[in-house]
Parts: sequence; structure tokens; C-alpha cells
Amino acid sequence: MPRASFTNDFSWSKSRHEKLQECSRAYYLYYYRSWGGWEAGAPPEVRELYLLKKLGNRYTWAGNIVHDALKDALLNWRAGLPVEPAKVEERALARMRDEFRFSRGKSYRTHKGRKPFSGLMEHEYDEPVADEAWKQNAETVRSAIAWFFQSRWPALARSLKPAQWLEVDAGAEFSSFTLDGVKVFAIPDFAYTDADGFTVVVDWKTGKAREGYDEQVLGYALYVSQRYRVPLEKVRASLVYLNDGLEHQVQVDQDAMEGFRTRFAQSVARMRSLLAEPATNTPREESAFPQTEDAATCARCVFRRPCGREAAVRAA
Repeated sequence: MPRASFTNDFSWSKSRHEKLQECSRAYYLYYYRSWGGWEAGAPPEVRELYLLKKLGNRYTWAGNIVHDALKDALLNWRAGLPVEPAKVEERALARMRDEFRFSRGKSYRTHKGRKPFSGLMEHEYDEPVADEAWKQNAETVRSAIAWFFQSRWPALARSLKPAQWLEVDAGAEFSSFTLDGVKVFAIPDFAYTDADGFTVVVDWKTGKAREGYDEQVLGYALYVSQRYRVPLEKVRASLVYLNDGLEHQVQVDQDAMEGFRTRFAQSVARMRSLLAEPATNTPREESAFPQTEDAATCARCVFRRPCGREAAVRAA
């Protein structure tokens, strides 16, 4: 039986919203122009855009390493298996060393099938990152994992009965719901039912608190409410800042959700205004997606070369 082909269907996520807010050209390249770049027969410029799209930066990379380490620990506890914190940390740092070498050699250009790591844009653009900065990145991972194992979360996870476990970073194929007819991706790092009968969603963070994080977990609250058929008043949401050792409870109430829905509708309307054919999610011409004039945004962007901004970023 022939394999079904992928279609670039319209959807919404917090990361997609933020990409459009930062730069509409980056949004176009990421969600439209690079589509199909994994195919061997794709045009060279599309394959290049897809390769660049898959690159991360050292901060998101550290976050991904931590998230994967905590995911493995939680899944082991769920299965009733022992977890040794020292070995979790050791494996995470060993993985960082391996992936750093892979990226520094730009092996992602010859080893296309490697997942989930696809290289770092600091190496792609030969950015002058000091050794101390790379060491600090590793320390971010080490300290986040160390705090987690000293926190209340391991004991809580081990105390959960099988029926109380809901999800542990289930992935995009599983974690989505429909809001006002739009497919919405929402992937909580951890979701469970607590002793009081509340459904709890948790998001681990390795960085500092910033605007938009509350909005993200409100989306998770809507997702678990719909998927597990629980009223929103029975949902709790928590942001856990691993490196700061802080937990922030996000208010889940009618006012918060009405605000989320309003902002969601505005975001979807803007995305759809950039479509030539909404029914097929076909974008307008590239000129309808102007580049940002903010050099700092370009400096964080994987598409600075195809956008013709590489020299300007290097000079700055």
C-alpha cells in the first residue's frame, strides 16, 4: 500500500503565533516555503530552508536535553522502574558532548536522518561563542536536573496510581485539540490527576520567566479539559522554573480563558489574512511577508542567510 502523502494543513500553536509576531518572513519560510524539504526531489533552495528550519540554538538545545531527561525519569516511574539521579545527569551531559561534536562538524549536512537533534545555528553561522558560554550551557542542564530530583516532583510522581497518570510529553501527533474549528497543538510536559481530583498540567522551564508562558499553559488547560472531559474549574496549571527553583500557579478561570480565546481568534485571523487560498492553506506571495527591521531578531533567526541578513548580523 502506498504511503499517504503529507499535507500542509492550517493549525495553530503558541510557537507559530510567536514566529509570526517576530517576523512574518521567517514565519513564511518556516511554515510554507520549506515545506517538503525532506523529499529527495525537492528543489535545492527548499531543502536548504528545511535544513535551516531544523536547527536550534544553544538555549533551546539545553532545554530539550532537560525535558528529555525528565520525560525518561517520569516514564520510568510510571512503569514502576527505579531512577538513579546521578545516571540521569551523566547521560544528559554525555548526550550534550556527543551532539556538540556532531553539530560543530556540521555533520547535520551529511547525516540527514539524525533525530531528534539536527544541529545548532551557532555552528552553522560560525558564531564566536566562548568556551565558557558552552560550559554554562552544560551547567544549566546539570543544575536543572539536580534541582528537579531534590524537589517535590519525584515523590509526587512515585505516589501516583496508574489511573492518575495522564500524559508525559506525548508529542505533536497525540496532543492536539480543536478550538473554533482550528487544530491547536498543545503538548504539556506532564499531566496527571491529583489527590483532590483536579487535573494538573505542568510545564518545565529552564529559562527565566517571560511574557507568554501563562498563555501557553492556558492552552494546555483547554487541551486536557477537552481531551479528558473535565470542566475547566477542575484544571490546575503550573509553570516550574527548574534553574530558579520556582513554581508559578497559573490562574485557570473564566476571565483567563475568555482572554485566551480572544487573543487566539485575533492570531488566527491574522494568519488567515496571509493566505491566498484558506481552504488549502496556500500562502500569498512572499512579498506579503515582509522582513523585520529588528537586527536583534535577525541575530536569533536561522534564516538570516537566505534572507540576505547574514552580513548585517555579523557586522553588528
